[in-house]
Amino acid sequence: MKLDEWFTIEEIDPMTFAISEYGHWEKVHSYLVIGDKYAALIDTGIGISNIRNVVNQITSLPIKVITTHVHWDHIGSHGHFDEIYVHELEKDWLENGIPGLQIETIRRDVGRDITKPIPADFKIENYEPFRGKPTAILQDNEMIDLGNRTLICLHTPGHSPGHLCIYEPERGFLYTGDLIYKGTLFAFYPTTNPLLFVKSVEKISLIEHVTKILPGHNELDLTKNFIFEVNKACQELLSKGLARHGTGVHDYKDVKIYF
Repeated sequence: MKLDEWFTIEEIDPMTFAISEYGHWEKVHSYLVIGDKYAALIDTGIGISNIRNVVNQITSLPIKVITTHVHWDHIGSHGHFDEIYVHELEKDWLENGIPGLQIETIRRDVGRDITKPIPADFKIENYEPFRGKPTAILQDNEMIDLGNRTLICLHTPGHSPGHLCIYEPERGFLYTGDLIYKGTLFAFYPTTNPLLFVKSVEKISLIEHVTKILPGHNELDLTKNFIFEVNKACQELLSKGLARHGTGVHDYKDVKIYF
């Protein structure tokens, strides 16, 4: 399904859609999860194009935006929605921005390595990450009822202090944000914590019923075995003491983990 030149829409099942930005080097995925009464949008992408236009063509239900974490590539279209949820530890970031992160750095990363045409009205020199007050604050194990469809918000810090993975018990879908994806997993961004990252990976590896991993970047539809691979790599780093020193690189199959 393709409803917008910038976005690629892929059906996970008839009520779940990945809305992807493959024309950007980050290859960001947001997810539209549709219930009977509400729909949840897990992250809103980069903000190069307005994801709300795509969402409106798929569903007319009220939208609850669930923020996996407050990095620019996941909150780009937050301003187009009325109901925004975020973990309590990143409320201040959402309202005031990440301390010490310069707008020049953000604009450089937003504008580089773009391979698809961008909307005519998008100007990189005017790009500003969303700032605003959330509608609701989330904590670990908080449940969001969409009407015959329930999402559980799991606090998984490490990549950022208030990072959330979203788990859907009935389907076994696990939306992992930037905690788990194929490629390079970072834990040296100024606001990350490698030891918490390792603990969070171990936490989600213990979830028994996982049928799909739906990540925030790169390849879609990973299997639960991929969590075990990442967890093994993290535990090996931890056992060698590299995480405690804040340095180290470990390759394991399809993932490279930087601490």
